[in-house]
Amino acid sequence: MSHRPQTPLTAGLPGPWTAIAVVVALALYPLAMHAAGQDFYISLGSRVLIMALAASALNLALGYGGMISLGHAAFLGVGGYAVAVLAQHGVLAAGLALPVAVIAAAVAAFLIGAVSLRTRGVYFIMITLAFAQVFYYLAISLPRFGGDDGLPLAARSQIPGLALAGDLTFYYFVLFTVGLAFVLLYRLAASRFGRALVAVRENERRMAAIGYPVYRLRLVAFTLSGGLAGLAGALLANLNTGVTPHLLTWHQSGILIVMVILGGAGYFWGGLIGAALFLVLEEVISDHTEHWNLFLGLLLLFIVLAAPDGVMSLRQRLGALLDRKKVAPARETAP
Repeated sequence: MSHRPQTPLTAGLPGPWTAIAVVVALALYPLAMHAAGQDFYISLGSRVLIMALAASALNLALGYGGMISLGHAAFLGVGGYAVAVLAQHGVLAAGLALPVAVIAAAVAAFLIGAVSLRTRGVYFIMITLAFAQVFYYLAISLPRFGGDDGLPLAARSQIPGLALAGDLTFYYFVLFTVGLAFVLLYRLAASRFGRALVAVRENERRMAAIGYPVYRLRLVAFTLSGGLAGLAGALLANLNTGVTPHLLTWHQSGILIVMVILGGAGYFWGGLIGAALFLVLEEVISDHTEHWNLFLGLLLLFIVLAAPDGVMSLRQRLGALLDRKKVAPARETAP
């Protein structure tokens, strides 16, 4: 039986002190790495934050709304290509490029969702995959998008008075941008919309029977999820100073799903924890062996057997176990 809370959007929200501790730790992280002479890990930290945003965007649709999408790489790629195309035309202002990327990805998500959400189960999974592959083949077949080579960025997006070329400055820019996105996710979680979305996931037929617009709720959630994934794609394109069709492949969508599963589908910090686990595992173990996927498989096996709802559910399971141990002696000593 699953131990995931029935309303993870509300019950799984972090307390203020937890959020403050996470922000402080993330803010001090690059300073510690710089002081230790490990500047490479500053860039890795930026990648973790960006992929945490992408995984959390998928988590909004998958964990909270029950929509298992295998095509979220399409929105990641749309955001990245939007920034790259604008840069080719001389538009480097982050204040324009990032909103355009978010809007383009949200529009793509709306159009795909409008069709895909009329299906259910495996059909929904396959149609989102099909749409993502359409975007992938468009990217590799159109010369203006660079074909297989993708599009390079001559420079990162610009903010007046702030140089984003350095890894340290760019990290804090990513932290600020991703932080705003997580605030949006938090507000969604605490809203009536968030509660209704969870209720639709739990019992769609009952929600429809009492008058909730189930289709519209899911479409709005899917659109918001796509827009946030597009923001992650725009930041990733800036981090890599370019974008390639690989960003649009189904393999990339699978990685996002793995991150959500690792962290915990339906938990607020699930995307962040899952992205950190996946990327740290990839970077650390791949330095010693090219078979790092074996260790990833073992970790996934452990998660499936010990914590089917992800790492974030371990705390709840341990708490329940400790509560049972406290109750048992009390029962034994009772007259």
